[in-house]
Amino acid sequence: MSAPVVVIGDALIDELRDDDGVREFVGGAALNVAVGLTRLGIPATLIAMVGDDEAGSHIRTYLADYGVELIASPSPFGSSRAVSTRSASGEPVYEFNRAAQNRALTFGVAERSAIADAEIVVVSCYPFDNAEQTALFADALDSTTGALVIDPNPRSGMLSDRDAFVRGFEAIATRATLVKVGEDDSRLLYDQRLDALRSRLVDLGVDVVLATEGAAGATIEAGDVVVTRPISDLPGRIVDTMGAGDAAFASTVAALRDGPPMDEDAWGAALERAMDVAAATCRFEGALLRLPESLSDLDFDRIGT
Repeated sequence: MSAPVVVIGDALIDELRDDDGVREFVGGAALNVAVGLTRLGIPATLIAMVGDDEAGSHIRTYLADYGVELIASPSPFGSSRAVSTRSASGEPVYEFNRAAQNRALTFGVAERSAIADAEIVVVSCYPFDNAEQTALFADALDSTTGALVIDPNPRSGMLSDRDAFVRGFEAIATRATLVKVGEDDSRLLYDQRLDALRSRLVDLGVDVVLATEGAAGATIEAGDVVVTRPISDLPGRIVDTMGAGDAAFASTVAALRDGPPMDEDAWGAALERAMDVAAATCRFEGALLRLPESLSDLDFDRIGT
């Protein structure tokens, strides 16, 4: 069997608060991608910090239910939690607890072995503003011949030093096959437009840039190939945008499994599929990746979405 994809980053409890009350979901950008990959038929291992507490038990059970292997780093502050409120458009606003703000990963024998054997190493929502954490990750990467894929996914509530984050992220990005960035990333980290950040990453030597542009869809730039696709028009209304970016990212990572697409048509098909998966995910509450094929069997009037 071929080596799984290894995803490195965050795992947490999303506490959603709105007019309907309070609900909790297992989440975190890296966790969402790892679970999303398994739902796309690709084995995945997650390296993340998880506390030895009730929330951590929920996270472990959830990952086991979806067949994701967890290599957990200990957390002195318990499991991470994000409290989010929803705007009328469904966009989340987050507040993070002490554990999330002080997240850190260990890179011991198990972690390094998994990274060394991986076909693809994915990192999302990593503490690049922590120089020690960035150095540890860079050292662990030296053992792998797999492709590196990055979503910096900075969160203002977790970010302690913007300039340090940019330095750490860019130092690792020079080794990446693909980097995903969004409008929020560009504004938070660089105070510039997304197209300018796209050009900056290309100049750094990133092979492929996936730029998610909110309501405008997404663009992939891979050498001379530039393809753009709009948000997919699927049945049902948009309920929750929380997992859209992670779903699109997971779908794009899946397209790299047998090597990057080779031409404009292949990249266009990969991006269109990613937009379909993201749109399907937005038809449900929570960040669990949904397949567009599943929507055809749903009675949206009956389930209220």
